[in-house]
Amino acid sequence: MTGATGQNRRVKPNSDPALRRAHIAAATFFFVNGAVFANLVPRYPELKDQLDMSATVYGIVIAMNPVGAMLAGVAAAALIRRFGSARVAAFTSVGLALGTLAAAAAPSILLLAGAFLLAGAMDAISDVAQNANALRVQERRGKTIINSMHAIWSAGAVTGGALAAGAIALDLPLTLHLAISSVCLGAVSVLALRWALPGPDSEVGRTEEIRVAREAGGVTPKVVLIVIALLLVAIGGGLVEEVGFSWVALYLRGEIGAPAQLAAAGFVGLVSAQFIGRMVSDRLVDRFGARLVVTTAGILIVCGIGLAMSATNVWAACAGFALAGFGCAPTIPLAMQEADRLPGLRPGVGLTIVTWLMRLAFLFAPPLVGSIADASSLRAGLTVSLVGGVVVLVLAFVMPSRDPHRRS
Repeated sequence: MTGATGQNRRVKPNSDPALRRAHIAAATFFFVNGAVFANLVPRYPELKDQLDMSATVYGIVIAMNPVGAMLAGVAAAALIRRFGSARVAAFTSVGLALGTLAAAAAPSILLLAGAFLLAGAMDAISDVAQNANALRVQERRGKTIINSMHAIWSAGAVTGGALAAGAIALDLPLTLHLAISSVCLGAVSVLALRWALPGPDSEVGRTEEIRVAREAGGVTPKVVLIVIALLLVAIGGGLVEEVGFSWVALYLRGEIGAPAQLAAAGFVGLVSAQFIGRMVSDRLVDRFGARLVVTTAGILIVCGIGLAMSATNVWAACAGFALAGFGCAPTIPLAMQEADRLPGLRPGVGLTIVTWLMRLAFLFAPPLVGSIADASSLRAGLTVSLVGGVVVLVLAFVMPSRDPHRRS
C-alpha cells in the first residue's frame, strides 16, 4: 500500500469520462484484493480443525503467506514494466483467488502451506500493481485518490467476511463457498481491465521530485532513523490487521466460546471499523495533523486490544477489536506516505523499504502468537498486538504535526 504525494493536489482535476472509468477499474482491483482472501478468513477454524493443527503449526502455516509475499514481491516492478500495472493487478488477483481456493481444498498441512505460499506471492504482486495503477490514475486525474483506494480495500474485506459468515450460517461447504467466491471475484477483476488506463506505466511527473531529493543532501543518519521509526509505526498498526485476519475467529471460538456464525463477527467488525477510519482519516489529518492522528491511533489500539483481552462475552470482545480496527486504520497509509516524502531518498525508496520490511515482521507474527497460545493461551497471544499499539503511541512523534503538502 502506498501513500499519496502532494504534487497531485495542486493540479486541476481531470473529469474525462475515460479517466472516471479508469478510477472505477482501479477501485475494483482494490475491492477484489480485499474480498478474495477475506472469504476464507472467518473459516480458518474449520481448516485448523480439519487438519488437527496445534496453534504453533497453524501459526507457521499462516506465516507461509508473508513468506510467499517476500519471495515474489521483488518481481512486481519488472512485471509491471513488462505488462502494465492494470494487467498485473487483474491476473495476479486471479492467482490470489486460485491460491485461496487451493487452501480451502487442501487435504494436508503441507499442501495448505503451499496454497498460502502461492496466495501470498500473488497478493504481494497484486498489492504493488494495484497501487501503481491507482497512482497512475491519480496523476492523470490531478487529485488524490490513493487513501480512498485503501478504504475500498477494507470495504472488500468487510464484504468477503460477511459472505463467509453467510456461507457458514447456510452450512455451505468450505470448498464450494470458496469456489463460488473465487471464480466470481476473479472474473470481476479481469472484466475491470476493459476500463483500465491503456498504455505502459511510466514515471511521468516524478522528474522534479527526483531532482529535489538528490539535492537534499543524501541519506543521513537522521533519515535512516526516521525510516526505522516509520517502519515500526506501520508494523505496530499492521499487527492489529494481522490478528484480525489470522486469530480473531479462533479467539472468539476458543477463548470466548462463540458459535461459528458469531466468530466471524469479530473479523467483520474489525475491518468495518478500519474502513470507516480510512474514510475519515484524510480529513482528520488535514485538520489536526498526522502526529495527533497517529497518537490517537496508538491509544485506540491499546484500549481496543485491552478490552478484547479482558472480555468475557463475544460482543465486548468484538467491540474491542472494532476499536482497535478503527485505531489501526491510518497507521500504514500515513507511515508509507511519510516514508515516500523523506528528503535525501529517491521517490519510492522509503516506501519500498517500509513495505518490504513490514511483510518481514508479519512473517514472524503468526508463529509467535501461536507459540504463546500453546504455552499459555490465545488471550495471552494478543499481547503481540497490544505491544504494537504501544509502539505506535511511542513513535507517533516522527509524524509531522501538520501536512507540509496540504493545499493552502
